Amino acid sequence: MKFKYKNYISTVILVLFLCSSVFSQNNKKFIVVLDAGHGGKDPGNSYHGFREKEIALKTTLKVGNFLEKEKNIKIIYTRTTDVFIELANRPKMANKAKADLYISIHCNSVKNFTPNGTETFVMGLSRSGMNLEVAKNENSVILLENNFKETYKGFNPNNSESLLGLTLMQEENLNNSINLATKIQDNFTHNLERNSRGVKQQPLWVLDAVFMPGVLIELGFLSNKAEGEFLNSEEGQNKMAMQIANAIKSYKKENFDEEIENVSHSKPKETVLVKSGTIEKSKSADVSKDTIYKVQLFVSSKKIEVDSSKFKGLKNISSTFNNNIYKYTYGETSNIKEANKMQIEARKKGFLDAYIVIIKDGISKKVNSGGKQ
Repeated sequence: MKFKYKNYISTVILVLFLCSSVFSQNNKKFIVVLDAGHGGKDPGNSYHGFREKEIALKTTLKVGNFLEKEKNIKIIYTRTTDVFIELANRPKMANKAKADLYISIHCNSVKNFTPNGTETFVMGLSRSGMNLEVAKNENSVILLENNFKETYKGFNPNNSESLLGLTLMQEENLNNSINLATKIQDNFTHNLERNSRGVKQQPLWVLDAVFMPGVLIELGFLSNKAEGEFLNSEEGQNKMAMQIANAIKSYKKENFDEEIENVSHSKPKETVLVKSGTIEKSKSADVSKDTIYKVQLFVSSKKIEVDSSKFKGLKNISSTFNNNIYKYTYGETSNIKEANKMQIEARKKGFLDAYIVIIKDGISKKVNSGGKQ
């Protein structure tokens, strides 16, 4: 009787601990950092009387207003007035807040007054044509800062070779950034009928320095007078802001709310069967026959042959291509234990950031430690 009582107490303590964990996660705020580009002595683009720093700030504040109506979302602004914020401090704010998303809002321009349309950037290494000019323009604010050479360790926004030094902080963040960027562009195109210039990879300092998924949105071209008038209007800013906010809410629902829901449903299920010597069995989950696990090794903007030496002898390599990004995975199994072994093998080969993904109904999602999606 004494032994059974001891087991009962241990079970109750475990249940209370898990419930406490679920409660704290359910009450966690989804933190979004909204970064209005430029400001103060840095006006950004100016064409036809339209000023980027003003349009970016007004649109950013409107995005925040839409999101603040939602529960469990916390908004942090890098600026709410016409002030100059050093580029290095913008991602620092997001990192300090341990934000879930970083959104930087800008307006585009070129010498040719014809181009128009929206585009959303994620961190990347492509250096072609107009994309390179965008990178130079957005990074050029560095030159207005005091001691920029020391702060940015020799990075020169006017030097194309310097852009090669910017690398992705985390491959997982890139995947999530592309997901969000795609939602934003789709909303602009399908709901507002704006011309889409697509989702693009670009070496932008603010996106490289944040420790979470991030995107830089170019609302349109101020050099195009008609588009500039739309973006400079109250109506245009409201419409663009709403579509950005809706994309963020959709991303939150898929990546944050679903995770909380999985935790809140899976944890109590584990504790129901807790008995002496059976706790490990209670954690096992049924796996559908159409559920496939793979190990994601890395992503690349370039195509790599699956028999390449870059895979260090690993066999059964597969790839997918979406939004100009190749994702390379190793192995295939319906057993999570086997997937864990494959992950260990991949990391031993040198793919230290390799992680397990679950593929179901054609959708790939990361599997967190413990086998949960």
